[in-house]
Amino acid sequence: MRVLAIDASLRHTGVAIVDANNSKPRSLYFGTIHNASSMRSSACLVAIRDRLIELIREHEPDCCALESVIYVQSYKTAIVLGAARGAAILAAAEMGLPVFEYAPNRIKQATVGTGAAGKNQVAFMVRALLGLTETPDADAADALAIGLTHLRSQEGARLGIPGHNWPHAGQVQLAWLSASAASTFCDQPRRSGHISWTRTIDGLSDY
Repeated sequence: MRVLAIDASLRHTGVAIVDANNSKPRSLYFGTIHNASSMRSSACLVAIRDRLIELIREHEPDCCALESVIYVQSYKTAIVLGAARGAAILAAAEMGLPVFEYAPNRIKQATVGTGAAGKNQVAFMVRALLGLTETPDADAADALAIGLTHLRSQEGARLGIPGHNWPHAGQVQLAWLSASAASTFCDQPRRSGHISWTRTIDGLSDY
């Protein structure tokens, strides 16, 4: 399975392509779509969509995964984030990719072992899990974490393990770090309805 993972933001959208076709997760690409502060919001949305289309055509992912909508106190921030997510979802939908979303605390828990993990912890763990030679910036690291979370959720579905009954994420990380060759991610996508905390944007399943 190959996943396009996106941490959407108007000015700094984190993007990653991760797969597990050889049982071990690996990063094929990660980076950030930077939009200058001088750009109009509408132009930023076009840039996000266009760059994601390029990456989809280049890497041919099987699906797309994003962070679900987060609570924000500012209506303006919510509108801006929603617009950026919309541009990302549009790009994936245009290319025929199923779109999945995960709650922020679940992404941190699946990657680091705690839903309260900081960005530095996420970046460190992502680098370790994927064997990267450099520490990705915060936005790219978040995208990589989203991709890893989706791969893990699909493996849990394949094994028939409900999301709330999974082993503690910290235990999983230790296993990955000490015996990465034993990692077992699925090769075939499965519907997210088997996973209690996964939703699809397209409404194919809801919890």
